[in-house]
Amino acid sequence: MINVLENVPYCNDKMGNRKVADEKHLLVMQIALKPGQSVPQHNANSNVHVLVMKGALTIHLDGVDHQAKEGDLLPVAYGTPMIIKNTGSDNATFLVFKTPNPSEMQ
Repeated sequence: MINVLENVPYCNDKMGNRKVADEKHLLVMQIALKPGQSVPQHNANSNVHVLVMKGALTIHLDGVDHQAKEGDLLPVAYGTPMIIKNTGSDNATFLVFKTPNPSEMQ
């Protein structure tokens, strides 16, 4: 068992992350961003849902910015270009649910 609100993996010089679940049908990652930090641009490598646990984020999806706050759940389609940035003044953490696990994608 893991408590995603304890020992959040913040790093001073880059985004922090850890695997919460790693199964054939599901990968759950926890990402931790200090103010101003971001997840570099990439394309969603599975069907993704982003659940904001703490803080405020700007989630840039395929050219459109979405403002997300604690409790918001945002679906992201496979292959969508994305950047996630902590635009708030406090630390932020969120869960990324990937179904299926990207290792199972064709």
